[in-house]
Amino acid sequence: MYNIINTNGKNEDFKKLCILLDDNLNEIVGGEKQRSQYNQYNVLNDIHDVILIYDGKLPIACGSFKKYDDECAELKRMFVRKEYRGKGLSKQILSDLEKTASDQGFLYMILESGEILKEAMTLYRKSGYEVIANYGVYKNMPESVCMKKKLRG
Repeated sequence: MYNIINTNGKNEDFKKLCILLDDNLNEIVGGEKQRSQYNQYNVLNDIHDVILIYDGKLPIACGSFKKYDDECAELKRMFVRKEYRGKGLSKQILSDLEKTASDQGFLYMILESGEILKEAMTLYRKSGYEVIANYGVYKNMPESVCMKKKLRG
């Protein structure tokens, strides 16, 4: 059985998983140079709501959100170690994060991803996220796909 904890962006295990996430993204998109424009938008200091899943003492999955504006929470840093994929962990994290954001008064969850991230895009579409116009810092990044989901009402 897995153990789920709520924490924040300062958690060392979360930081370790984010390094693995970045390595995984670099592998998918062809190196850090291809992703360097995104690094500045993934700073962990702004993240106060994190969910970690452990297998024993090993951190195996994470996800988080941060405040985007008064209505929207922005999903950030979703990751599951390769050997634990296909077990529903990302769906569990996403559901828990949506509930937490809703409980905090957010009306919507927004996110930025990309079609190259096939598993992530499938998860988001199956979870009710719809493609929207690229927002904020992603407006002029054509490889970005921004999505939104109403959390309540």
